Amino acid sequence: MSVLALAGGVGGAKLANGLAAILPPGDLTIAVNTGDDFTHLGLTICPDIDSVTYALAGRNDVQRGWGVADESWSFMDALRTLGGEDWFNLGDRDLATHVLRTNLLRTASLSAVTADLAARLGIQQAIVPMSDDPVRSIIVTDRGDLAFQDYFVRYQCSPRFHAIRFEGAEQARPAAAILAAFDDPSLEAVILCPSNPILSIAPILSVPGIRERIVARSIPCIALSPFIAGQAIKGPAAKIMAELGLPITPATIAQQYEGLIDGLVIDSADGDGLRDHGPAILATDILMRDPADQQRLAQQLLSFARRLRPTGS
Repeated sequence: MSVLALAGGVGGAKLANGLAAILPPGDLTIAVNTGDDFTHLGLTICPDIDSVTYALAGRNDVQRGWGVADESWSFMDALRTLGGEDWFNLGDRDLATHVLRTNLLRTASLSAVTADLAARLGIQQAIVPMSDDPVRSIIVTDRGDLAFQDYFVRYQCSPRFHAIRFEGAEQARPAAAILAAFDDPSLEAVILCPSNPILSIAPILSVPGIRERIVARSIPCIALSPFIAGQAIKGPAAKIMAELGLPITPATIAQQYEGLIDGLVIDSADGDGLRDHGPAILATDILMRDPADQQRLAQQLLSFARRLRPTGS
């Protein structure tokens, strides 16, 4: 079945990797959040695109959860010695991606550069930025408005989260490959990966046309919860929900995606309290410990989506 997956960083990369392992290359488009992108030391950094790319290329560091495996840090050591900004780590192997991307972007779009870099790493699936136009996530906190990477990396998510806005979203257009995926008559499912619904999926949905296409679709849209038993699997999702006064439950995820999803996949530890209202529920083991778990869960999501297809489709 042909699938469009919306993904952020680590969790999105894991599920995308599982989907890539069981779907033919031409049947998977991964639309990736670029609200986290920023310019650092003169280089264009695209953290979520890189997380997905490295995962599908088998180059990701599974222990750290970001960056390239078997990394070295000579550049950062030299930068620190010279008194440069060292709050955002750039490994030596990872640095090559950012240098090449920055040079290529002088004459090509982010979509074209992303596809080029993925092809150079042997990736056959379509990894697509949510937009070729700049959209930047700004976090409203008790310390004022912060650029995403300042909030996430420099301050380690310690400021109290109040809200998020997406600068440039109103003028942005979806990447052409995303619109092509929606228009493809073979598209059978939209999947919202277990990325942070506020920090990672909401920026994608902020690009005019993407949310509207999902709402208007006649195929199932399913989401995978990022929570297990009231805790985020990775990242600050639980902290942010708590600071917004939202319970850390599958019901909150369903509310975040109200009007968008037909099905929600949750962990068995969270029960099935939504079964009588809201989206259809699949309760299973959602922890992706290794590639085998990624593929198992991806297959369960696809089977779930097939069951939710309208009769006769």
